[in-house]
Amino acid sequence: MKKSKLGLIITMLIWGSIGIFVRNINSTSSQIALVRALVGSIFLIIFSLFSNECISKENIKSNFIVLICAGICLGFNWIFLFQAYKYTTISISTICYYIAPIIVMFLAPLLLKEKLTIIKVLCIISAMIGMFCIVGIDKSNVGSNSILGILYGLGAACLYAGVVILNKFLKDISGRDSSLVQLSVAAIFLIPYVLFTDKISFAGESYLSIVLLLVVGIVHTGVAYLIYFTVIQNLPSQTVAIYSYVDPISAIIMSSILLGEKMSLLQVMGGVLIIGSTFISEIYEGKVKLKEETVITEEE
Repeated sequence: MKKSKLGLIITMLIWGSIGIFVRNINSTSSQIALVRALVGSIFLIIFSLFSNECISKENIKSNFIVLICAGICLGFNWIFLFQAYKYTTISISTICYYIAPIIVMFLAPLLLKEKLTIIKVLCIISAMIGMFCIVGIDKSNVGSNSILGILYGLGAACLYAGVVILNKFLKDISGRDSSLVQLSVAAIFLIPYVLFTDKISFAGESYLSIVLLLVVGIVHTGVAYLIYFTVIQNLPSQTVAIYSYVDPISAIIMSSILLGEKMSLLQVMGGVLIIGSTFISEIYEGKVKLKEETVITEEE
């Protein structure tokens, strides 16, 4: 259990640092997303070949349509997030991105037939107030570029919410197989997109950019996904939800220390409202699931 928790913390710290790396890569957002998907999927394929676990072709086939849609959303989600890093601070980008669970909560009653409770409604309202604090009041601290970055961050959140919702429709497939297929699909669909928009060319890239691209692909994608899907099998969902907040908090702290990024007091308050509301909703959801599982066990 302790090793699994440590592995989860390491994964969240890795994901929390991705903005620092992306900021120092000269490539376009779509090129970075393509390399991340390609290198990450190749890493997982190589790992699968050397591991004892075989890839389940039958389970992949039965979930193929959902996996394709999720993979497409995942690839373009990265493009939007990396664009957000370029136009606004990593702190604000991360906070905007973390509104994804609120979007999922809002759409769940329509798409997943889940109940919208008073707690969830309050969390949605809290997150909306938080976004208003970040964008709608402090105009002196938010320029036109920052507004564009915030919009990219919200776009990334919508796409990631799509990934989360689509993954809820997956049945009888391991996390490793799921992530492998989704990364591969993201890479396949990003290749023509990059060809028609930016063109695939890394000739003018510096040595540092190439190294950082490989780190993002291998460490932030292949290794991080592998650790994540390994450790969550040994941890309760509520524990995973709590430890997941190491990601945004570490991203904000690292960007402040390493890049000197600052947020106004109002923006800090907005961030607390958004991250706090998603945290409460995750904990509440975990308790509800635990209660339902307990009731089912008692009935049996």
